[in-house]
Amino acid sequence: MTVEPSFFSKVYEVVRQIPEGKVTSYGAIAKYLGSPQSSRMVGWAMNASHSLDDVPAHRVINRKGLLTGKHHFGGGTIMQQLLENEGVHIIEDQIQDLEKHFWDPVKSLEDF
Repeated sequence: MTVEPSFFSKVYEVVRQIPEGKVTSYGAIAKYLGSPQSSRMVGWAMNASHSLDDVPAHRVINRKGLLTGKHHFGGGTIMQQLLENEGVHIIEDQIQDLEKHFWDPVKSLEDF
């Protein structure tokens, strides 16, 4: 019997592929996974990922480029600092030049 990976596991596999200095959205991940209405579930997966050191959760943002998950990084500006260390410019929790930094898994990844 083959066990299908859980939705959360599939989300984490996509997030692990986001290159340094790039970001993607909850919705882009959901769309890539064939469930475009599940961006909220992607958010839940990201909320549960903070014990996984190999999942760069700081690279997942909302569709408008806002750091909506920042409060899951222990408060303060940790999410912003991690992104800025990768060359992403942020003003008032908003990624600047989002088009330059946006990584679309639908265009970048083969199906797995």
